Amino acid sequence: MSSSTAVRKHSKFLQLVMLVAAAYFLIPLFWLVVSSTKSVSGLYSSFGMWFSSPFQLFDNVHKVFTLSDGIFLKWAKNSVIYAVGGALGAAVISTLTGYGFSKYRFRGSNILFGLVLVTIMVPTTALALPTYLLFVKLHLVNTIWAVILPSLVSPIGVYLMRVYCDSAVPQTLLEAGRIDGASEFRIFWDISVRMLAPGFVTVLLLSIIGVWNNYLLPLMMTSVAELQPLTVGLSVWNSMANTGGGFVDGSMQVVLITASLITVIPLMLTFLLLQRFWENGLSAGSVKE
Repeated sequence: MSSSTAVRKHSKFLQLVMLVAAAYFLIPLFWLVVSSTKSVSGLYSSFGMWFSSPFQLFDNVHKVFTLSDGIFLKWAKNSVIYAVGGALGAAVISTLTGYGFSKYRFRGSNILFGLVLVTIMVPTTALALPTYLLFVKLHLVNTIWAVILPSLVSPIGVYLMRVYCDSAVPQTLLEAGRIDGASEFRIFWDISVRMLAPGFVTVLLLSIIGVWNNYLLPLMMTSVAELQPLTVGLSVWNSMANTGGGFVDGSMQVVLITASLITVIPLMLTFLLLQRFWENGLSAGSVKE
């Protein structure tokens, strides 16, 4: 068998694997879109993977935004606040910390970075109760800070930025800046920040997804519906759908499906918007000069 034939077979196999993976992730999303357009009767009587009459998408969306005096909008606003505040803060802190670990050597730096790596292995569920008890003492429970402040800590973000800084910011540029008499802050702001932008956006995207999908933390920290994000709110609606609450005709399940689709859309738009920077951030660390 020639090498070109082997390469073609290998390429076809990889294409097949990619198609299977794409179908695995896209089929549930397609089902969500199709089901959001159906009525209650159409949801159970028609084929699940295709549209049916009547087309009820706009009516379902209207029910989502008007149910319980428009509580869905409050949940969405809270999710945006938590995601933007927590993710942006986590990305900034991770960038500064990763840059410090990468470009400066100080006593105990290796030990501290080792502790960062250890915390990556600690499951978030193990920290949930201690975090809750701490915030009770600080009287921060049932405030937006109870969700935002823990989201600022991202050990995986620190690790990624340290690795990215090692390859993206040459030490020679920093030395040149010091020779020219620039301060460390000016070197970071004028030289390093632009080079770190792809890595920053990568950590930002990962943090946004993590905070947006976080369920356990806001569930423990917020008992008031007006402070809960979409993840907790949809869980409440899911309980209503399973117990027959919400609507007498059982259309609560259709409302829940439509609300789930609306909840996914901001993440998809964010990913598409930041995809170019995300890809650059992932690939830059693999290239050595």
